[in-house]
Amino acid sequence: MHVATTEDTNRPAADRLPASHRPVRPDRLRPLREAARHALPALAAYTVIRMVGVLTVYVWARNTGRAPGERLASSDGIRYLKIAQQGYDGFAEVQSDMAFFPLFPGLVAVLDRILPLDAQDVGLIVAWVAGLAAAWGLFAIGAHLHNRRTGVLLAALWAALPHAVVQSMAYSETLFTALAVWTLYALLRGYWVTAGVVCLFAGLTRPTATSLIPVVGLAALLAIVRRRDGWRPWAAALLAPAGWLAYVAWVGSVVGRPDGWFHIQSAGWGSTFDFGLDTLRRGRLALANPTAAQLFVVSVVLLLALMLFVLSVLDRQPWQLLLYSTLMLVTTLGTAGYYHSKARFLLPAFPLLLPAAVALARAGWARAVTVLVAMAAFATYFGGYLLLIWKWSP
Repeated sequence: MHVATTEDTNRPAADRLPASHRPVRPDRLRPLREAARHALPALAAYTVIRMVGVLTVYVWARNTGRAPGERLASSDGIRYLKIAQQGYDGFAEVQSDMAFFPLFPGLVAVLDRILPLDAQDVGLIVAWVAGLAAAWGLFAIGAHLHNRRTGVLLAALWAALPHAVVQSMAYSETLFTALAVWTLYALLRGYWVTAGVVCLFAGLTRPTATSLIPVVGLAALLAIVRRRDGWRPWAAALLAPAGWLAYVAWVGSVVGRPDGWFHIQSAGWGSTFDFGLDTLRRGRLALANPTAAQLFVVSVVLLLALMLFVLSVLDRQPWQLLLYSTLMLVTTLGTAGYYHSKARFLLPAFPLLLPAAVALARAGWARAVTVLVAMAAFATYFGGYLLLIWKWSP
């Protein structure tokens, strides 16, 4: 027989009960741990493919006397790190850095003050963590729409794209992809407020959030018309465009004209919407004349993207994914300038990879691994080419 002691009486009543009678305390982190365990193969596949690419760049750069970290933070990365350390230039330059949206450099600036690392390393860490978040989201969408194997292969295919090295650079594409993936996943699951909040942050990350915001808005409008889910679709509709609109409005106030951001893009960076005429012209030249490998690969990627979009339509993907892919293609192909970067701009158009992921999942692991190894081998070489041979932005 147990005799109560002074120590027993000072303990909480629940703890004085026998173990078999104590109330079970809810483990609030258990669902997250289970989801992470479920997604572990996708995260592992993504990490292995990307680490091979980064190590190749590291060895290649060291053997040619260049700093690997600087190459991974080159081109646009230099702009982002400058914004993180010094703030925006206030429209003081012809190619104003206010063309770059603020979330990525903002995260770098905050973490740079906390972590004992320099801004370059912090920028790479932000991109790498965002890559894992994106891979997790890709797995979640693939598993939700099809099965676990499709989710794993979708994440792996994204890691093995020709321009996948950008996912490991101090660029904003990876962060935007992560936010876009989770926004669309939340929409597919009916998590309205989550979709609106995450889309808000996507709107602070890249201008191509204009491909994501209408998807959330239309889905919310349909729910409102059908009188479903109460106030939540209203919240999503209001939150989704808030980040993008806030930044564009701020730039307009600094420049002194409502279309200030668009003016910077056209006058400073030569980027305008011409319905794809410049893309067609540059693509024809790249395929009809001796050209750099980068321009040829970009041309092939654009053609494959159009093919995969048709396959996505034939596979009857959810309309949310199809609309997002449509707007991404229209935005990327319809804008003049920077032909050499258009394959990079399409990295967030992940739904285009779903037909390939589904086909590989049905083909079996042996065939899927064979395809992935070949793709990863090319992506590994081409990533090194983009950073160490090609002279402009990937």
